[in-house]
Amino acid sequence: MYVTRRCAGLSILGVDATRFLAAYDEHLRTEAEVRGAVATARRGPLWLALFPDGEGFVSYRDLAGSDAAGVRRMVADALQHFALEPSVRRVEWKTRGHDEAPGLYAALAEHGFMAEEPESIMIGELRNLAVDVVLPAGVGVRRVTAEPDVRAVSALQDMVFGGEVSEATADALVQRVKEDDQLELWAAEVGGGFVSAGRLELVPGTPFAGLWGGATRADWRGRGIYRAVTATRARSALERGKTLVNSDSTEFSRPILERSGLVKVGTTTPYVWRR
Repeated sequence: MYVTRRCAGLSILGVDATRFLAAYDEHLRTEAEVRGAVATARRGPLWLALFPDGEGFVSYRDLAGSDAAGVRRMVADALQHFALEPSVRRVEWKTRGHDEAPGLYAALAEHGFMAEEPESIMIGELRNLAVDVVLPAGVGVRRVTAEPDVRAVSALQDMVFGGEVSEATADALVQRVKEDDQLELWAAEVGGGFVSAGRLELVPGTPFAGLWGGATRADWRGRGIYRAVTATRARSALERGKTLVNSDSTEFSRPILERSGLVKVGTTTPYVWRR
């Protein structure tokens, strides 16, 4: 039986959503979000991470019951920390709709952070994604490890998400694929070119695997290709002992994941400062 529950201003349905949201907050914030960082620092409840491509990132489990003035001081301190490091070109503060964070959005805007598109926090059982998908003729899905292929996938993702192709982003992805055995890169290929791709990131010490960077060329959407890339990643995660999956999904991928049994447990909105 499903009942409507209220969680910090967000209506969600069912006990599964409540359980999944609790697991998300327990396992997928702070340390789990800064894996792969070249440096981390702590400022009260905040985890401040610097990634290889000049990306700063702010994570936290909660804001320790701070009032609006305290939250404003946290934002100022975090920004000062990153602004003093010349290599930092942008900083992301990842907000969640279910957090208690008095005055946070106003403080971020005051300090030059701009809100980007909100995404849905999707959680579910991995086994629900590991289904057989019939691909269009000539399309195959494989794991990508060779540097030229990793760079091609990085360029695909840059173009699908509307940005310029970034050499720095490609360099960072090449390094991660080479060094991080908890990361897998999978892509759909046709005629020697990639048309869809996504990362699988296993979270050590937790039941979770994350699906990230899902991108499909506009002219290849609606043919089951993204679903096939997702199913392949899910099977790989199950083989490696994971049981739950998480993804921050755009409106392109959310309906696909919902049809596979994942539940929207909240929203996340990145606020980004650029030097």
